[in-house]
Amino acid sequence: MPSLANIRAAIMDDPANQVYTKQGIKPLFQADCQAKILLVGQAPGLKAQERQLLFADPSGDNLRAWLGVNKATFYNPRQIAILPMDFYYPGRGKSGDVPPRKDFAAKWHPQILDNMPQLELVLLIGQYAQDHYLKEKKRRTLTATVRSYKEYLPQFFPLVHPSPRNNIWQARNPWFKEELVPALQKIVKKMLSDYENSYNSEEKMIY
Repeated sequence: MPSLANIRAAIMDDPANQVYTKQGIKPLFQADCQAKILLVGQAPGLKAQERQLLFADPSGDNLRAWLGVNKATFYNPRQIAILPMDFYYPGRGKSGDVPPRKDFAAKWHPQILDNMPQLELVLLIGQYAQDHYLKEKKRRTLTATVRSYKEYLPQFFPLVHPSPRNNIWQARNPWFKEELVPALQKIVKKMLSDYENSYNSEEKMIY
């Protein structure tokens, strides 16, 4: 099984990604073999790619609030892994950023997931992630899929994109913050607490 470092190198060597590699742009994802929580989103925006940091914007602030975590925890790959559906900014279209490349996640996600045997929960952020991972199990609309989140537990937890543009959607669907967010925070807190307890136990054994 190739290591995460070897997979990253293979992604950069892939002919399909040479337009990025030749510009010195690295694939943007966050992963570690100890991670228990995985976030699957869409493709990085241009600013994220330039800064080489995912969700470093108001969308990230919203997402961290939903999860109930701070930036230190969010950007710790041993606690939270992040795999966009494409690891590169796909470009701009007539009505916004174009979708992630359809074959990208299918090619690279399984190899990275093989390196994360302790994963317990996959958060599916937005339509592209839900289409790919839930397939025929998703509901007719994104709202219906997210509202039915309990049906996908304990493996998956579908979410809307945390963009501030979805504030109107949240206002129309008060159940999201009243029911779903507290349920999500409870699950995340439990998993991170288990990680901390395990990590502290290992430290005591070492020292």
